[in-house]
Amino acid sequence: MKKIVWFISIILCLSLLCSCAKIETDKSVMTLSNANADETTKKIYSYICDTYENGIISAQQESTWMGSSDYEMDYIYNTTGKLPAMRGLDFMDDDFEGVVQRSIDWWNKGGLVTICWHCGSDFTDSYDECIGDEIDNWDLILTDGTPENKAFIESMDKAGNALLKLQAEGVTVLWRPFHEFDGKWFWWGKGGADNFKKLWIMMYKHFTNDLGLNNLIWVLGYSHNGKNVSKWYPGDEYCDIVGADSYEVSENGAEARLFSNVKNVTQGRKPLFFHECGLIPTEEQLKQTQWCSFMAWHTEYLIDTNTKEHMNEIYNSDYVITLDELPSFV
Repeated sequence: MKKIVWFISIILCLSLLCSCAKIETDKSVMTLSNANADETTKKIYSYICDTYENGIISAQQESTWMGSSDYEMDYIYNTTGKLPAMRGLDFMDDDFEGVVQRSIDWWNKGGLVTICWHCGSDFTDSYDECIGDEIDNWDLILTDGTPENKAFIESMDKAGNALLKLQAEGVTVLWRPFHEFDGKWFWWGKGGADNFKKLWIMMYKHFTNDLGLNNLIWVLGYSHNGKNVSKWYPGDEYCDIVGADSYEVSENGAEARLFSNVKNVTQGRKPLFFHECGLIPTEEQLKQTQWCSFMAWHTEYLIDTNTKEHMNEIYNSDYVITLDELPSFV
């Protein structure tokens, strides 16, 4: 009996050691998944990879209903004298024309652009639909050539066409579709991991191979759950940046648990983004958990959660990269 207990103890210890083993970053293999990516996009990705573990890129999600589309940007500038390096936008409510124009405007200021998409399962409407909708006919939608598949792709092309307009203007986009998939509260995650991976790969191949979108950096964004992350991973060849979000910074800091899990699933081969938060982690927390970018969510998530003193400390930190500190990519 003692031998059995001893043996089990050894196994548990070995298991613990394996789980705690540090995954090393391998920047030598960090290349864009799309070999045909344009030169500007390659430069931006190279910059992101170089920045990873040496600094952090500031980002801010916009709102468009607070009297000015620059509501958050104006607040940050008036509070800190700085602007975020990257602007977050959303195709929600079919705002393709507006997002395209604001992306171009931000790009012309020298900033980086990241876009997500809250929409229903027919790629229309907004947040309520992306939470309320479900798909029953996943097999038909994910099978090439079916009427359901053709209609689905045609709806998806609304974003594809908007991204093509940005490509024509020379704008690189950090494209973050189907975010928080593993939370399973949005329709794209409710079908489970296997259907999600097929969905992600279908969009990736269609946008890349059929539409010829060579201005995209594909951002795979996990939720705050941090559980079973590997089963949701579509593969290195279908994403460029992997991240997670959390609105629990006050309890969990910069979320080392999420960082470790997503780094483990990529085996250190991708830069990692903290792609949504309310409270922004402190400089010390960001240095300890080395995400390559943080992005605060809009309106009250930014303004009510972060004190002005904290905002000043973050945006004027030497470790945090702001708009004025970005190099030129064109």
